[in-house]
Amino acid sequence: MPGIYTAAPARSGLDGPGPVQTRVLYIQHFIQAAATTTMATMASAGSSEEAEEACREIRGASGTPRRLGLLLAPRSPAERQQIRAAYRATFGEDLAATLHGNQDDELCKLLYLWGALEPAERDAVMAREAVEGGVTVAGYRALVEVFTRRKQDQLFFTKQAYMARFRRNLDQDIMVTEPSHPYQRLLLALAASRRSHHDDLSQHVAKCDARRLHDTKNSGAGSVVDEAVILEMFSKRSIPQLRLAFCSYKHIYGHDYTKALKMNGSGEFEESLRVVVKCIYNPSKYYSKLLQRSMLSAATDKRMVTRAILGSDDVGIDEIRSAFKSSYGRNLADYIQENLPESDYRDFLVAVARGSVAP
Repeated sequence: MPGIYTAAPARSGLDGPGPVQTRVLYIQHFIQAAATTTMATMASAGSSEEAEEACREIRGASGTPRRLGLLLAPRSPAERQQIRAAYRATFGEDLAATLHGNQDDELCKLLYLWGALEPAERDAVMAREAVEGGVTVAGYRALVEVFTRRKQDQLFFTKQAYMARFRRNLDQDIMVTEPSHPYQRLLLALAASRRSHHDDLSQHVAKCDARRLHDTKNSGAGSVVDEAVILEMFSKRSIPQLRLAFCSYKHIYGHDYTKALKMNGSGEFEESLRVVVKCIYNPSKYYSKLLQRSMLSAATDKRMVTRAILGSDDVGIDEIRSAFKSSYGRNLADYIQENLPESDYRDFLVAVARGSVAP
């Protein structure tokens, strides 16, 4: 079987929706790609020259992970995408190949995922790492992060990348995991949704869903919510529509839905649901907390750091900095510098948190 960080030969019959839906998703993806290309063309004339210059610097730094990390750290996802394309055009190989050789080095591994892979590819790698060898609670949470931070059409391409790289079906890998876990059922419900992020949001539907969420609670022992109602809702709503429902819940009842799940005790399903709701409702707060938790113990949880950095990259590092400051009253870069031992790995994380290359 191919390794997690090694692509398997491509094959036909990729997992996904039916032929018509597949064509629609490809058309949407093509339009988005064309729009991105057009915007890049309309950008300043020096942008391509800057990308080429960055490529030459990256090429020269390929044997020095620290230097390479500090070169990439201040770049936005869009800038890194442009650099990857320019690198491929200039040197005839993917930037990923430059970083693939030393996966034993934690900084190289993080740079490979964060800076060298397209979002669908890196999510596929993270998902495989989560399910390989049996899914732990941390693994389920990593899968929740992948499933909730992607648009539905983007998640389709993540599943394709998973199939192409590992010759496996992601949904089936989640489905057959033993023993059964509430996270498993929540993930499969999210996977079943075919609602696009481009669908119009409905305030009326959000208010109705908020009331259904409230009405599913019961005062008896055991489960606090009606699991069937939750799973049905998750399988029929897009992530933005679910987020709007949770916002409506707070507006109507005066507190977050996650707080309601804690009232009168809760079971395993409710605990899992709380994590999923947090990830959907306030991702900047979720990932800032994940970063903080990953550095609490003497031995830094590098896997958790990786999950937090990749999620922060999608949400936007500016939002993460703001959420971290709001939650903990600390500057994120200073917190990282104070809580991690001196290393190239730490300096890269500090540079990412600052949004500029460290001196």
